[in-house]
Amino acid sequence: MSVDQVSFEPAVERITRGQLIRRRFFRNKTAVFGLCVIAFMFVFAFGGPYIGQWNYSESDFSSLLKGPSASHWFGTTQIGVDVFAQTTRGLQKSLIIGLLVAVFSTGLSAIVGAFAGYLGGRADKATMWFVDLLLVLPSFLVLVILSRFYQGKTWLLLVVGLTIFDWMITARVVRGLAMSLRERDFVRAARYMGVPTRIIIFRHLLPNMASILIIAATLNVGGAILAETGLSYLGFGVAAPDVSLGTLIAEGTGAALTYPWLFMFSGSILVLTVLAVSFIGDGLRDAFDPGALRVKKNAKS
Repeated sequence: MSVDQVSFEPAVERITRGQLIRRRFFRNKTAVFGLCVIAFMFVFAFGGPYIGQWNYSESDFSSLLKGPSASHWFGTTQIGVDVFAQTTRGLQKSLIIGLLVAVFSTGLSAIVGAFAGYLGGRADKATMWFVDLLLVLPSFLVLVILSRFYQGKTWLLLVVGLTIFDWMITARVVRGLAMSLRERDFVRAARYMGVPTRIIIFRHLLPNMASILIIAATLNVGGAILAETGLSYLGFGVAAPDVSLGTLIAEGTGAALTYPWLFMFSGSILVLTVLAVSFIGDGLRDAFDPGALRVKKNAKS
């Protein structure tokens, strides 16, 4: 073969949609910062107890209300409990509750919204009536009233309560997407072929909403952490002898100026965690929908 017969074509790099989304996400410095903060919080929460010298339920009666030191890195409380151990335990509880509520509420909203949007008719009207009813209920007040049924038993009941009041808005968004997707050709073809409704929803509708559901789940983590912290701060969430960031903040609020280590570490960690989750959610939204990023930039300019 002669040289002039050889065609030199430029090599075209083919990337998948997942790779493109990752590239967009990691170009966002704020989102990457949020991801690093969340990774650090998980390492700190679940690795801290292994390097700490004290348990969150132990008391050092020789160090009552002492500031940070070599033996107590974050100081001690009025009864000599190590604040570092309490902070790691509280962060563990808040992260676990936030993640569970986000997963359960997003899954529930995806199923309910997809079925309502796809079926339409009376099923859609009945479902949306129930969603609207839950939206007008004062969820925080309802959870406060119901706290006497789950406090002192298991914190998983708190997860259930938070999940019940945290899925409705996402369900309405999913319903709207399902109503538009059900008219697509691939959904019509599956319906004409006799594919069952549940298969169409789980194999055709929900996978096409994955980006929205991922973003919603990420943002729900921060909302769930704040909700749990607020309930625990007021004494209606995680109960003693267990701790969460809310209980630690509540105990340290009165001494925030005189003994700042009782409030400073738990309060700062809460703010950083919620901000980091928000940064990640914004980064995912821009990565999945770059058009929204352009609109945001044009609005700023």
